[in-house]
Amino acid sequence: MIGARGQWYASIRRKGWFALVAVATIAGAFAGGAGAAGGVRLPGLGGGELTDSELARGTHVLVVWASWSPRCRDIVERANAIQARWGDRARVATIDFQEDPAEVERFLRGKGLKVPVYLDRDGEFSKSMAITWLPGLLVYRDGAVRHQGRLPADPDSVLADALR
Repeated sequence: MIGARGQWYASIRRKGWFALVAVATIAGAFAGGAGAAGGVRLPGLGGGELTDSELARGTHVLVVWASWSPRCRDIVERANAIQARWGDRARVATIDFQEDPAEVERFLRGKGLKVPVYLDRDGEFSKSMAITWLPGLLVYRDGAVRHQGRLPADPDSVLADALR
């Protein structure tokens, strides 16, 4: 017969195991986002698509933005600067958040964006990656998220650390 102390200990162990599994599940969702679950399939504005299998190979710097956001008005210049500085170490691309392709094309017309644009039409990819601020920044290396968050005014220190 197990005494009160033994029952308490067994209860704590069960609860601890449950908590460990819950934390691991949540951490996996944030660390891998849609890519870890195998659900990334973002169409390209000019053709092609970005998929989880592509993100699983190599290093990718992704800038999430929307033309309606005042903080994204200079996104072309910022994305082109990232491409110029880091394009030899990572594939740089942008992801438009929940806009019609025609709106994106109108916004980009004549601005000379030098990186591909992928469309997160329903916003599920960005939401799964906990992008809560535009523009956002994601860095993937071989399918694992190395950085996720806000695109800083000067992204070089963040990118230097994430691309190490």
